Amino acid sequence: MHANMFDPALYAKVRQPVLAAETLPAWCYTSREFYEREVERVFRRVWNFVGRADEIPQPGDFMTIDLFGESLLIQRDDDGVVHAFVNICRHRGTRLLDGCGNSRLTRCPYHGWTYAADGSLIGTPGMEQTVGFNRKDYNLLSVRLETWAGYMFVNFDTNAGSLATYLGELPDKLASYNLDDMVCVRRKEYDLSCNWKIYIENAMEEYHTPVVHKKSIGKQTTVREVGRGEWAALFMKAERTIAVLPEDIGDAFPQIPTLAGNPAHGTHFIVIYPGTFFALTQDCMWWLEQRPTAPDRTKIVIGSCFPRSTVARPDFEQKVMKYYRRWDKALPEDNYISERQQLGISSSFSRPGRFSFQEPAVHDIANWVLDRVLDLPTGRSAT
Repeated sequence: MHANMFDPALYAKVRQPVLAAETLPAWCYTSREFYEREVERVFRRVWNFVGRADEIPQPGDFMTIDLFGESLLIQRDDDGVVHAFVNICRHRGTRLLDGCGNSRLTRCPYHGWTYAADGSLIGTPGMEQTVGFNRKDYNLLSVRLETWAGYMFVNFDTNAGSLATYLGELPDKLASYNLDDMVCVRRKEYDLSCNWKIYIENAMEEYHTPVVHKKSIGKQTTVREVGRGEWAALFMKAERTIAVLPEDIGDAFPQIPTLAGNPAHGTHFIVIYPGTFFALTQDCMWWLEQRPTAPDRTKIVIGSCFPRSTVARPDFEQKVMKYYRRWDKALPEDNYISERQQLGISSSFSRPGRFSFQEPAVHDIANWVLDRVLDLPTGRSAT
């Protein structure tokens, strides 16, 4: 490994147009130093997706999320506003809550300090004699949280731009899916032995599908779409939903009635940088959320969403099993191959490879990361 892995000269070949470029060096997927630079310069400075607001619909509902060594408490207050807090008591730092549930009043398990759902400190037994103590100075620490169409994003950087600026044209591009009307009906988690980039790269290329998914979804053919904002998109033309296996297409739900343009005639695969994947098809959407925990460890969260009118159907619970069947068959195939790639790329003999014409988004992801982690800004050729 080079003495300075953040020297832009080491990545000159990655910066070439996609069909002339090389893939990232192996250390980008295995090195603790590179991973920590990503956490510092990427994840802690951008908007990170953390789920849908309809997952915590009632006052006091909460979920806890571990991101980059921090535990966050996402909670809806008595006025219906959703907040993100650092999940620690302001007294001596004890972690407050785990998992998900409802807690209109959150009481620290150590000394009983009590917080309302809006983060305000309202109970401090034993602090009556403390000089100059004011509860208002010790409310829960807030983390920026903004929403788009019911999707929640957090940002650790108080100086970062708004979520709307980060997403750019994406909300307009996806407007006809009527995402505000979606409901998350299932969340499933996987703990994988692979780097986060390996998984998001796999999600954004079709090259692997006839091999890895030959027993499930099979070959896919996509076209690249671009626009303003921190995202990349692929579109696959298909007149019916791809959220069920081919043999189950007759049991699919009706198409979303508001769809127009491309959304009515296919599926969008989108990466919202750095590590969020959205798949939007004619009757539903699902997400893959990458939460890196180490250079070679990533928690994957898959969330499944349908329109409210679909969820209200009397046959929903019966028919949705066909969708779960598809996801529970295809996702483990991706999990398996991602862990196999991590094993191989960890070899001391691993060297950069080359890109197929079916992998432009993988090239985009690599260069988006390099733009943020290298010591000096380096422009790259257009793909």
